[in-house]
Amino acid sequence: MEDFSTFQEKVDIHFKNVELLKQAFTHSSYVNEHRKTDREDNERLEFLGDAVLELGVSQYLYRQFPEMSEGELTKFRASIVCEISLVRFSDELNFSELIQLGKGEEMTGGRNRPALLADVFEAFIGALYLDQGFDAVITFLEKYVYPKIKKGAFSHAMDYKSQLQEVVQREKNRLIEYEIVEEIGPAHNREFVAHVRIQGETTGIGIGRTKKESEQRAAEEALKKIGAID
Repeated sequence: MEDFSTFQEKVDIHFKNVELLKQAFTHSSYVNEHRKTDREDNERLEFLGDAVLELGVSQYLYRQFPEMSEGELTKFRASIVCEISLVRFSDELNFSELIQLGKGEEMTGGRNRPALLADVFEAFIGALYLDQGFDAVITFLEKYVYPKIKKGAFSHAMDYKSQLQEVVQREKNRLIEYEIVEEIGPAHNREFVAHVRIQGETTGIGIGRTKKESEQRAAEEALKKIGAID
């Protein structure tokens, strides 16, 4: 099991108030079973961290994707701060090894429960904010969250086919058609080539590992061609 000293060395963050860090990883079940200690659970830190994380992600998306509308930004942010994503961040940093749990919660698998891991990530963000301020949170996000956004880890949130449909319908009620025109490579490493046509004219071409991905790529290219996105 990892300890808090090792963890701080690993992430290159050294808390001024280590008790705040420990609180971020303290589940209410632990406090209930150790009433003689002064340790608080992480629920209030989770509340704070949720807001700080949303702001940190929001300002990044606002600056990084100037072409996106409010609705698109909201949807994108939701995919980054949702439980599934927070669990991935927690897993990458082995947060589960640091969680302080009561015996009952431990025995029922609480250490690997998604909701609990997501809460701990938010609580850690809240603790870091209180200990070192918003700039320290941004530095942490630049290391562990923003690069994943750049690499397209949340691209599933960007439904280019829906965007293209909205743009085309808004301008004129024109017909959009998708066609898989080619399959490349062996069965175990196949790629699909998709064309998207607007009123019979090929407007975008996309290549992907799945038919759905190739169609999304084609729609993205079409959006760029018609000037809807950069």
